[in-house]
Amino acid sequence: MSTSDRPATLCEAFQRTAVIDPDAIALRTVGGTQTLTWRDYATQVRHVAAGLAGLGVKRGDTVSLMMTNRIEFYPLDVGAQHLGATSFSVYNTLAPEQLKYVFDNAGTTVVMCEAQFVDRIRASGVPIEHIICVDGAPSGTMPMQELLAGGADDFDFESAWRAVQSDDIVTLIYTSGTTGNPKGVEMTHANLLFETFGVQGVLGIEFGDRITSFLPSAHIADRWGCLYNQQVCGVQVTVVPDPKAIAAALPDVRPTIWGAVPRVWEKLKAAIEFVAANEPDETKRQGLQWGLAVAGKKAAALLAGEPVPDDVAAEWAQADELVLSKLRAKLGLDQIRWAVSGAAPIPKETLGFFAGLGIPISEIWGMSELSCIATVSHPRDARLGAVGKLLPGMEGRIADDGEFLVRGPLVMKGYRKEPQKTAEAIDADGWLHTGDIMEQDADGYLRVIDRKKELIINSAGKNMSPANIENTIKAACPLIGVMAVIGDARPYNTALIVLDAESAQPYAAQRGLPDASPQTLAADPGLIADIAAGVAKGNAALSRVEQIKRFRVLPTFWEPGGDEITLTMKLKRRPISEKYAAEIEELYADEPGPQVHEPKRAPSKEKV
Repeated sequence: MSTSDRPATLCEAFQRTAVIDPDAIALRTVGGTQTLTWRDYATQVRHVAAGLAGLGVKRGDTVSLMMTNRIEFYPLDVGAQHLGATSFSVYNTLAPEQLKYVFDNAGTTVVMCEAQFVDRIRASGVPIEHIICVDGAPSGTMPMQELLAGGADDFDFESAWRAVQSDDIVTLIYTSGTTGNPKGVEMTHANLLFETFGVQGVLGIEFGDRITSFLPSAHIADRWGCLYNQQVCGVQVTVVPDPKAIAAALPDVRPTIWGAVPRVWEKLKAAIEFVAANEPDETKRQGLQWGLAVAGKKAAALLAGEPVPDDVAAEWAQADELVLSKLRAKLGLDQIRWAVSGAAPIPKETLGFFAGLGIPISEIWGMSELSCIATVSHPRDARLGAVGKLLPGMEGRIADDGEFLVRGPLVMKGYRKEPQKTAEAIDADGWLHTGDIMEQDADGYLRVIDRKKELIINSAGKNMSPANIENTIKAACPLIGVMAVIGDARPYNTALIVLDAESAQPYAAQRGLPDASPQTLAADPGLIADIAAGVAKGNAALSRVEQIKRFRVLPTFWEPGGDEITLTMKLKRRPISEKYAAEIEELYADEPGPQVHEPKRAPSKEKV
């Protein structure tokens, strides 16, 4: 499609897409127990727009959505768009006082939600004019069916959506920042259309492509990847209300395009390795282990940036026919054309593992302020450890201090009601200061070093990337769920380590522990020994100054959206330092207590 033929708004894009194949399924639940065709989807959008107009919603008003991943979300959001309203999602985990800030900042007049969230919305104290409930009718709320039936007969739907302009603010993304109140990123129709066509041009997105919605719709990754991608390209979305159920959902969906945060990929990797090691049938176990070993040879070549040797390629083809193709089918990733990983750094060893299995993943980079994805390369062109190239039509440069600056159509309109913070982020020449330190090679591929504010400078003045250290250790030790490296202004690096909650039960059962509580696991000598060996293995891939000298396994799990990590698994480093100040000080004590451990000795590999 030429640039001149492209739609000017997401509303126009939806109207075009909905008539391509009206009887095709646009939305579904796992198992197909609930579906919505494009024809019915478009009808509901029309009714939602009419119903909201009857409530007084008009162009420029703000409508909020608070619900789990479900089919009803889509026509409600798209219907609000067709009035020119700004429709956005709030995280379901927000407390009443957090909801108050977001609703006030956004200027919310209408909330569309599930019944389970009504009391919390009211507890925010914000005078919401209308609360529309999708799955019930608590006192004082409007059922969704009443909204759909309540539009005026003479509502001029065509005129309403055609009046929407490309520079209208279509949504707000409240960044789940690691400190302070979240900032409301304002995105326009033009921002998100440029994003969608840009990614489509690089990766290829087709009508009928299958994808899952399992991340919160308040996060730009799910909102763009599913909602806006669907409106523009016509992807079929399967909603998965519980993100922990995503692995079980994949064989049902068999996505053709897919994306996940690094921790999801890491969990899939750990699950595959666990099954291969514990398959009760000896013949199957040997077959799986042989297949993974061959995949590992291919991965090793790719990680080294070298061509796959002919003998390895021949052996891999045999392993693919006998083992790996069946493994991909069992995972539900046998029909995937491309996949991406983003929102946080991913160990390149994890990318290599899946490349060895024949599952193509590209690491991407972006941020809410850039409409989601700003850098990407197709898996056939990707380089492990790099986040691809800047999307065509965007400009980028690296400042003297290493910070990556970006300019172009992806850059947000600004932060909601925050002109000073907007000016701090976007300079007078239009450059967005991303806060990320990057390197770029001669071919334009970018590599993320770390967040500018998170670099460790030790007591000797050595600069280090905690994310690089964490990824290196985690790649060597699958038992680790999350870890936080400590070392700023310190003589050496230490780490707080937290186990993966979902791996706790199988580990405890395998070791015969009385329970799978984090307290029991953190006190288990066998587990500590395994982690010590893993940390030592990771240390061997780091320079001496980067290595972890001491660590502590905390008797707790860190949940997304909690005190320590955001919903997309980014570490809240400052709150962690404050909450675990006593534990951190013990890591640096001359005579640390019994809960502080050191990695087993392993030969180090000095970096130049």
